[in-house]
Amino acid sequence: MVDYREILRLNSLKYTQRQIAASVHSSRNTISEVIKLAAENNLCWPLNDQPTNEKLYALLYPNKLEAVNPRKEPDYSYKHKELAKPGVNLTLLWTEYCSDCYASKLTPYMYTQFCDKYRKWARLTKATMRITHKPEDAMQVDWL
Repeated sequence: MVDYREILRLNSLKYTQRQIAASVHSSRNTISEVIKLAAENNLCWPLNDQPTNEKLYALLYPNKLEAVNPRKEPDYSYKHKELAKPGVNLTLLWTEYCSDCYASKLTPYMYTQFCDKYRKWARLTKATMRITHKPEDAMQVDWL
């Protein structure tokens, strides 16, 4: 994310836009746009109530916050429970997800994005799948 606070601070210290761009690792066009929008909104350094970068983004770009994702987010916890059932895989769950989206006239994620988002959800929530079996009935080996 762009560091709006640092851009405003460096601009107040009379750094050039090239120097600011190199310092915050953003393009000169971004720096120019942020400085122009800050001037339009009467924002100057030092900032009054120490707003965060997210609040500055909301002040500088109010229309971008209203943009809505046209894609329907899957119910990852439900998909994870279904994945534990025998014979169920991500392809089957994605097909089911697509048919639900088309029925409600929403745009689904494509298969790769669906799988990436599910895996990210599973990693962040540390979702695990329990394998139940009787003792001495099955042996599992983990090969490196």
